[in-house]
Amino acid sequence: RRGKMAKSTQLIDNEVFRAYATYTAIVLLKMMLMSLITAYFRITRKAFANPEDTASFGKGESAKKFLRTDPDVERVRRGHLNDLENIVPFAGIGLLYALSGPELSTALLHFRIFAGARILHTFAYLIPLPQPGRGLSWAVGYAVTLSMAYRVLTAAWLL
Repeated sequence: RRGKMAKSTQLIDNEVFRAYATYTAIVLLKMMLMSLITAYFRITRKAFANPEDTASFGKGESAKKFLRTDPDVERVRRGHLNDLENIVPFAGIGLLYALSGPELSTALLHFRIFAGARILHTFAYLIPLPQPGRGLSWAVGYAVTLSMAYRVLTAAWLL
């Protein structure tokens, strides 16, 4: 079957791919939630980045005081940026991993640990929990992505 693309129904029937799709959707939705949390903090802290965002607070100098940074908003933004730096690679490498033919139990372990680590990382960032909680949760998720990348490279090995 070399040279032919797999039909989408074949992927949907693949349990590993379904697990990948499930856990990737979970972490992507979690990452999207960070945008809403950022907006919530911006509104409740009245800390905006753009002049047009302050229009409902008046004009001129009275609105300028809302063009500022806030430590809570910046903390949420850093958590969101960390998601972008880690979930996007997971999504790409995870897809290649799912297509490399791993055992379902091993794939589920990878996907579940990554999702759990990213959720814990978010709580550690937002609450904030004392270190090394945030650092460990980041490292666990990062190690999972590296483990999947290693499997992809050793399965394909067409370097």
